[in-house]
Amino acid sequence: MINLEKAFSIREYEHPDDYPSVYRIWESAGSGIHLRRSDTIQEIYKKVQRDPDLFLVAIIKGEIVGTVIGGFDGRRGMMYHLAVHPDFRNQGIGHNLVEELEIRLRQKGCLRYYLLVTKDNEPAIRFYEALGWEEMDLYIFGKDLV
Repeated sequence: MINLEKAFSIREYEHPDDYPSVYRIWESAGSGIHLRRSDTIQEIYKKVQRDPDLFLVAIIKGEIVGTVIGGFDGRRGMMYHLAVHPDFRNQGIGHNLVEELEIRLRQKGCLRYYLLVTKDNEPAIRFYEALGWEEMDLYIFGKDLV
């Protein structure tokens, strides 16, 4: 396994040019990422207008190999759609994306942030626990508005 620590870079997502590559990574993420209406190019444009500095991509040789979306409402933060292309997993890319997102959230004054993981996504659960995340005893509710 090569040391990718210096072989990849992280930058902000560029809309709409990055969308096809990012969407393909989300599709390849397996059952951990549920793509919905909020993941269309039009909806992602809305996200980029709100927090352009919290949507990050990892790049190797000009190609997007990982992505994460962060959000901050002024009180709490959220992490969405952390995904790394299957060929580049377990090499520090996801960890570095999370670290960079956390730096940016702290700069905004965020004290705590959350993420959602499906109960059957054991690899993601182990990944987040290794990064210091703790499971919360909550029910998650959702409701479509349109």
